[in-house]
Amino acid sequence: MTQMELIAPCHFGMEAVLKREILDLGYEIAKVEDGKVTFIADAAGIALSNVFLRTPERILLKAGEFKAVTFDELFEKTKALPWENYIPKDGKFWVAKANSVKSALFSPSDIQSIMKKAIVERLKGVYGISWFPEDGASFPIRVAFMKDVATIGIDTSGVSLHKRGYRQMTVKAPITETLASALIMLTPWNKDRILVDPFCGSGTFPIEAAMMAADMAPGMNRSFLAEDWKHLVPRRFWYDAVEEANDRVNLNIETDIQGYDIDPEALKAARFNAREAGVDKLIHFQQRAVKDLRHPKPYGFLITNPPYGERLEEKAALPQLYREIGESFRRLDKWSMYLITSYDRAENDIGRKADKNRKIYNGMLKTYYYQFLGPKPPRRNQ
Repeated sequence: MTQMELIAPCHFGMEAVLKREILDLGYEIAKVEDGKVTFIADAAGIALSNVFLRTPERILLKAGEFKAVTFDELFEKTKALPWENYIPKDGKFWVAKANSVKSALFSPSDIQSIMKKAIVERLKGVYGISWFPEDGASFPIRVAFMKDVATIGIDTSGVSLHKRGYRQMTVKAPITETLASALIMLTPWNKDRILVDPFCGSGTFPIEAAMMAADMAPGMNRSFLAEDWKHLVPRRFWYDAVEEANDRVNLNIETDIQGYDIDPEALKAARFNAREAGVDKLIHFQQRAVKDLRHPKPYGFLITNPPYGERLEEKAALPQLYREIGESFRRLDKWSMYLITSYDRAENDIGRKADKNRKIYNGMLKTYYYQFLGPKPPRRNQ
């Protein structure tokens, strides 16, 4: 079966997590760069990576890579790519996104229009037609320039992969599902361990954890653009991927996953979203302030996205809130805490320096993932 290169963009700082996911899926890594991992797969891999990978933003089919410092060069090198291998006669194609870092060509709109003209010229010659109906399947093209090198991919996912389909209700400042998954994967948590999110909001951390615990594929209940690319990805590959996903789900497991929030509206949203995801039986949601956090068992995990104080009126409350986080954490026996925030005095107010600290961009916002590590539980006798 034909091998191809697929590009999986992800949050900056999460490349190692995504790389591990791709290797676990059975594919070979071609390259790891800031914010993306490129891997080798076959056509079935387009379906499997969209359905099973938890941490990338989308899956792109790599169409080409070249250096271009003038628009003439961009036109000619785009035209030289074998677009007919991907886009059929009736395909709807456009350059959906262009970005440029440290490159001579930096105007997104100019890059987009020149590349579209070049692709049209190429396909006119191949198909022997002068007008394209563009009423078939969609092929949105994305180009990223880095130091004058253009990497071109065709989007197989459509709607971003963080949209699992379950989050119908949200509250302010939700964390994306892909980032929540990646942050959980950066911890040693597994389904046999306790997980509590004391600022659960619309429930993303507990829901993603419950889906992992039940081995529920993140993309099993949504659709993807490349499902319509029947000439490239036969329909049976999508059916096989979803069938495998359904076979792997196991909801008959014992979990201790809890989500707390002080806001009843947030909890209403969280419960609704957990039902939509099919994991509501695996999570206990409760209205509770962080200062009232208790758990009788040792060796649990706090994984949370507390308020950052982005609004001025919230900033004044942050020192007290983070002090309460620290006090509650100290009461828990042998627990670990993983906390993502842009609040720069978090460690100071929590009252303890983090054992590890990772810089992560949450959208355009620079945040820190503070990791306060508790002791490992003793090994169970086999």
